[in-house]
Amino acid sequence: MRDITALIAAVVAFAVTMLSGYIVIPYLKKLKFGQTILEIGPKWHEGKKGTPTMGGIMIIFGVIVSLAAAYGYSAVSGSDFAKELRESFNLSVFLSGILMALGMGAIGFFDDYIKVVKKRNLGLTAKQKTFLQLLVSALYLMTLALCGVKTTNIPFIGDINITSGIGLVFWPIALMFVYGFTNAVNLTDGLDGLASSVTLVGACAFMLVCGFFGMGHGNASAAALAGACAGFVIWNSKPAKVFMGDTGSMFLGGMMVALSFSTGRPIILILIGIIYLIEAFSVMLQVGYYKKTKKRIFKMAPIHHHFEMCGWSEEKVVFVFSLITLVASIAAIVLTLLGR
Repeated sequence: MRDITALIAAVVAFAVTMLSGYIVIPYLKKLKFGQTILEIGPKWHEGKKGTPTMGGIMIIFGVIVSLAAAYGYSAVSGSDFAKELRESFNLSVFLSGILMALGMGAIGFFDDYIKVVKKRNLGLTAKQKTFLQLLVSALYLMTLALCGVKTTNIPFIGDINITSGIGLVFWPIALMFVYGFTNAVNLTDGLDGLASSVTLVGACAFMLVCGFFGMGHGNASAAALAGACAGFVIWNSKPAKVFMGDTGSMFLGGMMVALSFSTGRPIILILIGIIYLIEAFSVMLQVGYYKKTKKRIFKMAPIHHHFEMCGWSEEKVVFVFSLITLVASIAAIVLTLLGR
């Protein structure tokens, strides 16, 4: 019998996320949890002011419910997902990844809550957010180390021992990796449907990678994330009826990082998450260059706003960035398979 656990995870996540919009969005409107717009942002975005934010709750709910449903089916059918989670190592990797993503989502939730309550586009201070994100990242990596993660795989090179010698440098790099990618996804969430569409493509890539390597728990998690993103796009595509807020974008970042570590090859997120990196580096370059020269490289950063100011529609930016993610994801999959 063909294993349909991933399909169930994707379908349930899509349905739950999409249908929850009929309840969550009116409730957010009732609470007046509307988005404020930065004064320095594009003037044409001012029309989005008041659109409900914190819709990332829908994505989180969709992922958690779908994984529970997928596990229930797997336990009954005897498929790999439930079997793998009977092993303490796989269970630890799976749960620590989900909890890390939820922790990042919780930080985003508090940030969003402060923004909407104080009616300004400022939430947690930079120091507060950085401390909390680094704390969650460190706890996640400590859990991986304690549960027995001893190697990381680099295509064409092989498994690298990360428990002694030069391999120990992996852990501080991994700390910046988790922290950096979570924030990079947050920066990508600036246009209707952008972060959810790019992450949808990336999650599908991880679903294929986990499928090729027979990783049932990673396959189900990636499918759940892809389904939830697809369900959210229904409400978030232009003109957006709801924004995911930091609640959603930081949860997405956490999930993408967790998926990369679950494969044992976190390095492939560099290609699959290429748009996240481009968005983050555009901000770093802009800020650094402006501090030195008082001039700008881009018309506005993150780079999706630069293309907007060059005359691109939001739909075009979303399509092109998603296409770039697709091409880079295919390259990541091919390199991963050839480099085994």
